[in-house]
Amino acid sequence: MHAVTRRAARVAARCLVVPLAVAPLLFTAQPAFAHTDLVTGSPAEAASESRPPQTIKLTFSDEMTSRYAKVALTAPDGEPGAAGAPQVTGRTVTLPVKPGLPAGSYTVGYRVVSADGHPVTGSYRFTVEEAASAPAPTPTRTPTPTPTPARTADASRTDDASSTPDPPLPVVAITGGLFLLAAAGVSVAVTRRRRARHGS
Repeated sequence: MHAVTRRAARVAARCLVVPLAVAPLLFTAQPAFAHTDLVTGSPAEAASESRPPQTIKLTFSDEMTSRYAKVALTAPDGEPGAAGAPQVTGRTVTLPVKPGLPAGSYTVGYRVVSADGHPVTGSYRFTVEEAASAPAPTPTRTPTPTPTPARTADASRTDDASSTPDPPLPVVAITGGLFLLAAAGVSVAVTRRRRARHGS
């Protein structure tokens, strides 16, 4: 009976030796199989924003390399919404956004590579409820009218004199004819008086 018990104990001990020897290897190998993931996004996935964001910020579990960082923003009308290239600072990748974007559903797509060589690819969506307000129009300046210089009294008199119409031609002719008739009558009267004096 004691022999059977001893054999069973030896077999159990041998069975435990292999798992205990392999366990440290498993714990050591876990970091090698670790995968870089997206930790947070701003705006977040499925978020509803009142206005279009000015930037897209993606934070990952590992530091990123700026050389292989690719981030894109697609507007509701299918046009790209990025205003430049993404900037990498440690584990955060920031993408500038164009101003004046419309309301609707936006898609953020990214493909980055961590500092230890792990690629990360993914995408998500968020919603903007209101479009960005358009910039106020620049007011146009109305030119100030130049004051007209007042006319002098002499100039006004000259204008009045020059504006007086000349008498019509028939009136001049009639007046000249009457003057000639009067002159002839006076001449006849003078002649008669002289003759009367000589006759007397």
